[in-house]
Amino acid sequence: MRALLSKAKVDQARLLAYDLISQVNREGAYANIRLPQLLADSTLEKRDRALVTELAYGTLRMQGKYDFAISKKADRAFDQIDPKIVDVLRLALHQIYSMRVPDHAAVDESVELAKYVGGESKASYVNALLRSITSDTALFDELASLPEVERRAIESSHPKWIVSAFFDQLKSWDSVSNLLEANNQAASPHLVAWPGKSTREELIEVGGEPIVETRFGVMSTSAPYEYEPINQRRAGVQDLGSQIVAEAFFNTSKLEPTKELRWLDMCAGPGGKAALLYNLIETERPTDSFTANEPWEHRAELVARVVPRAKITEHDGRVAADFDGPYDRILVDAPCTGLGALRRRPEARWRRTQSDLKELVALQRDLLASAYELLAPGGVLGYATCSPHLAETVGQLLDFRHRHKEAELLNTVDFLTVPLPDVATTGPMQLWTHIHGSDAMFLALIRKPAV
Repeated sequence: MRALLSKAKVDQARLLAYDLISQVNREGAYANIRLPQLLADSTLEKRDRALVTELAYGTLRMQGKYDFAISKKADRAFDQIDPKIVDVLRLALHQIYSMRVPDHAAVDESVELAKYVGGESKASYVNALLRSITSDTALFDELASLPEVERRAIESSHPKWIVSAFFDQLKSWDSVSNLLEANNQAASPHLVAWPGKSTREELIEVGGEPIVETRFGVMSTSAPYEYEPINQRRAGVQDLGSQIVAEAFFNTSKLEPTKELRWLDMCAGPGGKAALLYNLIETERPTDSFTANEPWEHRAELVARVVPRAKITEHDGRVAADFDGPYDRILVDAPCTGLGALRRRPEARWRRTQSDLKELVALQRDLLASAYELLAPGGVLGYATCSPHLAETVGQLLDFRHRHKEAELLNTVDFLTVPLPDVATTGPMQLWTHIHGSDAMFLALIRKPAV
């Protein structure tokens, strides 16, 4: 009975946000997958659904900064605090520091939430700790004396190794600050109208405006589930950066406009680029063939929602002999750290480590070697990552070219649908969230010499 009475006092939007945060932090859930499921099972109004998203995604992004505040005022080591209460505190501090919620209201709501998930004694602890934090106006002043990387890591709620990696690439703390800030901003969904199945105009009728950098993109002003073409799988949700990469890779077909090409998307899951490529080929190069490969069964099933099952294979991309090569176009959208998509995947910054990087770089190298072996003479290999990390981008490309000096590095800019600002005019393309409003995608185009 007490639980029922307590739940009645808890704001349901905050409770749902807490549930998502807890499942992500404690059970390994993915926010972008779990949130739609939680919302679908709820009875919340549209406005409250938007609040849940803001609360949960914002808290997950910024919890590194909030953990610093908790650690400063807690009467015990951070790892000795009840994990449920840690998430309640993080949610409270997001409202206090990053939303227009009065301190007293955030504290009161969080005490009720703590009472529901942890009981009276935990609620008293939350109340005391939050009041101690909110009364200390100089809580973050000591950050000014910390080393640059550590200070920016706490202030922007990014792990130190990621901040260092961004500086290695950008070489400017001002640029790094702009990128870190962009990673912490909520982004409207980018939609794509799959050619031959829907149009931008059909999506815009529901809400949005064209994305001028692509042929089929729309900046959404409504939730994805409100678009019938998406519900009917005639359109999809796809970041601008991924659309740019898919279109640029498709545009390499202009090098051989009359030849029937064989296309392979070697790492197709979960299917975004594969869907756009498949539909472009079906509508504009119908005599070409297309294969989407995804070795993991559950990801292959996601691809099968947007690409005909008969065109999907499930081979290990590192084993060239398993494929029916050669192919004229091979896209290696390689597994990577995902550091370029931190604004859309709020938990990703806390999931990846430097030890992951070593394994991923080895996998990327093997995939590139296999793809080049499968590439027909005169064919084009596209190497893409959703990461700007030097080891996964420029370093990987330098290693490949050292082993294949005969390969020609094409200028990616020559194949863009629309010219983009601050993109290299020679060699590969690196997009940036703070410059291009997209995920920080990387694309290199490599041509194998003709016989």
